Amino acid sequence: MNSQDILNCTETYLQKFVAPQAEIIDTNSEALATAIDGLEARSLLALRVPQYWGGLDIDPETFDRHQESIARYSGALWFLQAQHHSATSMLAASDNEMLKNKDLPAIARGELRLGVGFSHLRRSGNPVVTATPAKDGYLLSGTIPWVTGLGLFHKFILAATLPDDRAVFGMVPFANFAGECGTITCSEPMELISMSSTKTVTATLDNYLLHESQIISLKPAGWIAESDRKNVLKSIPATLGCIRAGLDAINSVASSKNSPAISAASHKLEEKFDRLKTNFNQAENCSFAEELALRAEAIDLAMRCGQAAVTVSAGAANSITHAAGRIYREALVYTVTGQTKDVMAATLDRILNS
Repeated sequence: MNSQDILNCTETYLQKFVAPQAEIIDTNSEALATAIDGLEARSLLALRVPQYWGGLDIDPETFDRHQESIARYSGALWFLQAQHHSATSMLAASDNEMLKNKDLPAIARGELRLGVGFSHLRRSGNPVVTATPAKDGYLLSGTIPWVTGLGLFHKFILAATLPDDRAVFGMVPFANFAGECGTITCSEPMELISMSSTKTVTATLDNYLLHESQIISLKPAGWIAESDRKNVLKSIPATLGCIRAGLDAINSVASSKNSPAISAASHKLEEKFDRLKTNFNQAENCSFAEELALRAEAIDLAMRCGQAAVTVSAGAANSITHAAGRIYREALVYTVTGQTKDVMAATLDRILNS
């Protein structure tokens, strides 16, 4: 498939199979599993797998458009598959050729799905997961506070902090495990205000041996801060999808009600969306401060469109099965996705001064 074929395939699948089930997918893990099965059956979970290993390896612009489309129809589906694509990218960039030769073709064949568990590296203070050098690898201990996809992913890539503050990344089973190489204990799924079907858990490791054959990479101290700085705009395509979902909900009400106020609001929000998307598409040479402002603007518009969707839907939006309420809750998730201190400050500045 070429880039346009991939986008057309994605849009057709989402409109036909995901959009009618979006509210169910948000809360029901079986429905979410069916939805991600559909992506996998169409090779849409192999977008970051190099062609050498049987993947599609699409360009960044097409990937962004693909992510926007998924987020437009289901935040839960977007969030789940985003973890997998992030893990796949890390694996593809690894120097561990044996692991790549084994796992990347399996992903391309639809036999392996991966999650991630390394956002805890952003936390200050003592590391929550440590790695101690051992024969044939590292002994890992600690609790990963946030891993998404229990029962939906087979393995996940975690990060643990070494005594010299470097981080080791490696592949581990995403399941409760006890054996000679230590234990992994997953909690019950967390109760979340949005996307609860994604089965997000904590994972506790007790002297688990990460064998050298499963090591993805070693990163220097402070790696995640530098990575975050380079990827301020990474979540904007999904946020654009959330904005588009809010506009869809508003326009659906506008078509059934003869309300000048709703029509005017829809028109003005559409204009804001178009300007935001244009600025994002032209952001290649933006400064860091400009990127932060653009990220904050996207968050702000997602929240406004979500609130507007709730407003025009009136009391019906209070139902847990109503699209407007789901979209508004999804906007809250995008507000804090990959959040750093700089992004938080920019978001607060936008709230206070826009």
